[in-house]
Amino acid sequence: MLTVYGLKNCDTCRKARGWLDGKGIAHKFLDVRADGVAKADVARWVNAKGWESVLNKRGTTWRGLADADREGVDEVRAVALMVEHPALIKRPVFEVDGSKAGGKVVIGFGAAEQKALAGLLG
Repeated sequence: MLTVYGLKNCDTCRKARGWLDGKGIAHKFLDVRADGVAKADVARWVNAKGWESVLNKRGTTWRGLADADREGVDEVRAVALMVEHPALIKRPVFEVDGSKAGGKVVIGFGAAEQKALAGLLG
């Protein structure tokens, strides 16, 4: 089963969901702001991809943080910030469960990520 984590109002997340629907790929969408996100989920993504790949430093949420929160960020602090402020998570996050894919994580929806998803999902 494919789970997509993102924000319902995010243009990239909507585009990704439309792409999945167009290909007939069943998925579950979780809005990280409305539904919340568990620390264990964020930690799993960080373990798979590295915290620098999961933390979105380009958005307004990052720029709106206090300087003290943005300085000296490490893995532990990044995970805590993303749980506290889910909009700091790069999106969408695709998590493929099951033995075929081995629990793979794909973050983003560029051409490379679409190719990776297509390979994972067959």
